[in-house]
Amino acid sequence: MPDDRPESFDEDRMEQLLADTEYDTELGLEMAQDAQRVASGELSEAEFFDRYHGDVLDEFGQDARELPELRDDLDGEVVADADDPDGIRDRLLDLADDEDVSRRELMKKGGAAAAALSAFAGGGAAAEDGPGGDTPTQGDGTRWGMVINLNNCDGCLACMAACSQEHGLSRGANWMYVFTYQDENHDDENFLVRPCQHCTDSPCTKVCPVGARHTREEDGLVLTDYDICIGCRYCEVSCPYGVNYFQWGEPDVPDSEIPDENQIDDRGKWVGARPPKGVMGKCTFCVDRQDGAMGEEKVGTTACEEACAMDAIHFGDLNDEESAPNQHLDQYRDAQDNDLDEFPNRTEHTVSTFQLMEERGTDPNVHYIGNEPSQDAEQVEGPVTYEDMGLADNRKEEVLDNGAMANKEGEQA
Repeated sequence: MPDDRPESFDEDRMEQLLADTEYDTELGLEMAQDAQRVASGELSEAEFFDRYHGDVLDEFGQDARELPELRDDLDGEVVADADDPDGIRDRLLDLADDEDVSRRELMKKGGAAAAALSAFAGGGAAAEDGPGGDTPTQGDGTRWGMVINLNNCDGCLACMAACSQEHGLSRGANWMYVFTYQDENHDDENFLVRPCQHCTDSPCTKVCPVGARHTREEDGLVLTDYDICIGCRYCEVSCPYGVNYFQWGEPDVPDSEIPDENQIDDRGKWVGARPPKGVMGKCTFCVDRQDGAMGEEKVGTTACEEACAMDAIHFGDLNDEESAPNQHLDQYRDAQDNDLDEFPNRTEHTVSTFQLMEERGTDPNVHYIGNEPSQDAEQVEGPVTYEDMGLADNRKEEVLDNGAMANKEGEQA
């Protein structure tokens, strides 16, 4: 096991999670740690692919991991041998011959793209600068995301209840989670609202051997194809935010009570609503709404946002300057600028904007307004109990680490 594992990686806890599956625990732990290192720029995707490709093939009979740099379509053909001193490209092309697939197809689906190989030859790919907490707009096309204003949250848990009801979640599987915590840096009662972060550079997609956990190209949603997920839980242990839930038994809500259009996305993949038995589930940013399955008026909305009476959750296209999250950020910035004008001796904004664990390099598509919890923040009883909302809370007595649960989640009831 590498000694330089990511900070806060709870190895004992993660090992316990993987021990409940039939798959290689040691392999899952090592891949999870290295996937986080890839996101942080400490390890290149080419090196990560090469390091585990043989083991993944041996354990699962396939290697369908999502490694974006390695899927780039090469129009310029090859890099010079001098740029590939360790022969990774040759080995991958030999693999294409052995598996009777075209070399170009291998390079598109998981082989060695020139950019990735060049990064490997240089000793590691540096992570691109993310948008940060203040400037989420980047790139073209749709990129669904959230701005959550923690200053407005009152811990009512309405967002959690709405999510559970809309997606047919089993008791204890809280895709949206609201932490009430105390922090020595802030005297008042604090809340952290934590859905899946739908990371731009997601460790969970890098470790899925069958390609079930993937990023939808059209809008950046990180989803799970329930049809092909094998329940290895590698995605669960690789996630720094603790957002995954394994469906142990038959779901509380049967398929017959969930319309097909709320389960199947516009590609024909089963990614919506709750997962079946033996499959991983997590927040989908209400993918069925975004695909128009619930009506055009629901596109660009989520159940949690609709349920929030405190104007804390703002969902929309982060690449659209006029979207709800960007408009809310603009209003916040204007208010802060006016505050600085009124109090000229104040040299900086009094409340921050941030992304959870920004230093991890995952570039989450959830941005926060408010005070970021310190690593010593402790979860306490909230103003509304989970039982009052018909929910179960299995994550009490835990510590928030760098603003999130960092792989320290409780098991589903």
